[in-house]
Amino acid sequence: MHQLRWNALLSQWVVVTTERQNRPQMPSNWCPFDPGSGRVPDSYEVFLYPNDFPAFSPTADPFTPDTDLLSETGPRGACDVVLYSPEHTLPPSKLSLDQWRSVVDLWTARTRQHAANPDIALIAIFENCGEAVGVTMPHPHGQIYAFPFIPPVVQKELESAREFAAAHAGDCLFCRLMEEEVKRVTRVVAADQHFVAFVPYAARFPAEIALYPRRHVRSLLELTEEEKTSLAHSISIVRQKYDNLYGFLMPLMMPLKQGPLREGDPPYHFHLEFLPLQRSPTKLKYMATIETAYGTFLADTAPEQMAETLRNTEPVTKSLVQSCSGTRDRSENRA
Repeated sequence: MHQLRWNALLSQWVVVTTERQNRPQMPSNWCPFDPGSGRVPDSYEVFLYPNDFPAFSPTADPFTPDTDLLSETGPRGACDVVLYSPEHTLPPSKLSLDQWRSVVDLWTARTRQHAANPDIALIAIFENCGEAVGVTMPHPHGQIYAFPFIPPVVQKELESAREFAAAHAGDCLFCRLMEEEVKRVTRVVAADQHFVAFVPYAARFPAEIALYPRRHVRSLLELTEEEKTSLAHSISIVRQKYDNLYGFLMPLMMPLKQGPLREGDPPYHFHLEFLPLQRSPTKLKYMATIETAYGTFLADTAPEQMAETLRNTEPVTKSLVQSCSGTRDRSENRA
């Protein structure tokens, strides 16, 4: 079975895809992503691999936005796997800057391809890392989902951004949040000329980090070449810090969030989120009843203390934050 079903109580689509039950679990002696497997080129730097168990597919029935009480429709879209490296056991924190830049370029190229497809409403790029997150393949990789609709969290962000703009002379909510964090400095973890990484004021996950471009852009397609290199460098710094925080691979989710494709001029700001599940060297953060059934997060760590700890975790960025804490004029940000 492969279809979308409408949850009328929550006003959101649920993907029913029973084939995903057949996904392999951590193969110990063979990996389809390794050179020589017959499934990927014998030599590659980064590679786009079609997901063997897609939630969305270009051959699925087309999506229709009918939302009756018991509606169902087709999950037309696409799901790709982004292979970061041919090295099976290389953690993302050990990728070189050039490797991360190649990943950014692949993300951008695939975003451009999907943006030309009228069936696609939003492009979700993400990585799940670690067994605690449910990763079934240890090879370093991320994924790209091309949605035929706007997912509910992005929809909520858009609503909040529209409300803020209406009440503040058209200002970008994302820009204002970033500018406030830069001004206060206490929750900034790393920064350079183009990107700012900070622990959000109301962080939901332990050691959560948001990574924002200083310039107001909605997607990867609007980044300059220099900004793409800065993005790769910023991701590398954050991933190194995470794995050095407790001395092992940090289980986390890493979504890259871009504006919707068919909304004209959406009040959205491209950004990344790093959502770790490790709240101490020996304890995990679990999504239990209050978070899952009631939608209210219980934060186990103080954002200000965690930001200080992360600044002082290798590679140390305390002096870098102090020297790069200036922000640009808001009108320039919107250029």
